[in-house]
Amino acid sequence: VEEFSQVLNLTTSERIALARPGRFRVDVTPYFASLMDRDDPTCPIRRQVIPTSQELAPFEAEMEDSLAEDAHSPVPGLVHRYPDRVLMLVTTQCASYCRYCTRSRLVGDPHAQFSLADYREQIAYIARHPEVRDVLISGGDPLVLPLKTLERLLTDIRAIPHVEIIRIGSRVPVFLPQRIDDELVNVLKRFHPLWMNIHFNHPKELTPEVKEALARLANAGIPLGSQSVLLAGVNDCPNTIKALVRELVKNRVRPYYLYQCDLVHGAGHFRTTVSKGMEI
Repeated sequence: VEEFSQVLNLTTSERIALARPGRFRVDVTPYFASLMDRDDPTCPIRRQVIPTSQELAPFEAEMEDSLAEDAHSPVPGLVHRYPDRVLMLVTTQCASYCRYCTRSRLVGDPHAQFSLADYREQIAYIARHPEVRDVLISGGDPLVLPLKTLERLLTDIRAIPHVEIIRIGSRVPVFLPQRIDDELVNVLKRFHPLWMNIHFNHPKELTPEVKEALARLANAGIPLGSQSVLLAGVNDCPNTIKALVRELVKNRVRPYYLYQCDLVHGAGHFRTTVSKGMEI
């Protein structure tokens, strides 16, 4: 409460949520905090990362693991739902924490990290399954890993002959665009074909710093896609989504998904009807 009071005029609802023990982790980078409107609690940047008391209330149909990832996890941190692709969870940490996080059951817990032994088991599983041609690296956010760790993982995956495509899912370019420096990009471009899906929700996120980060990635030959989550009070408006996708295309990012917000605890007030997404 004390830290956020320095940058925001907090509402009673925000104060209650920030002071609540045991709630989903709150962390915001100073850069992303600088984009929040100090006096407007409906600010679309602020709503995504600052908890309110609404998130503390359970809602009908909520689930801990709404995508049933744990049921399709043959080894720790690896999800194999579709025959030819796997999801590889490599960290539980992020640069900042979205209040509607799909994986809030495990993300943000510093005591629940994946180990080198977990990585080895994941790589060994992929190597044993020649039907896997596509590996999606996610978490948490893989771009918060130390560069040497990320480089080692990419090297080990690329050494598997039947893996054709590597994808990285990240929100670091939005939360911490300064992380996308020449050193990181020079490592990533050694592992082509490598794609990156970035999570954009609102046109206000496309700042000059973010545009510079996107240009570095695109200039390195990395195809970029955007995954957006439909969030009530943030972007559930055709004009907002149109402005977002047009700005993305100008910056060489392909609008890829508009997700219905998942049935996870704390996200009930963000959910819209499916028909709202279809209308947009």
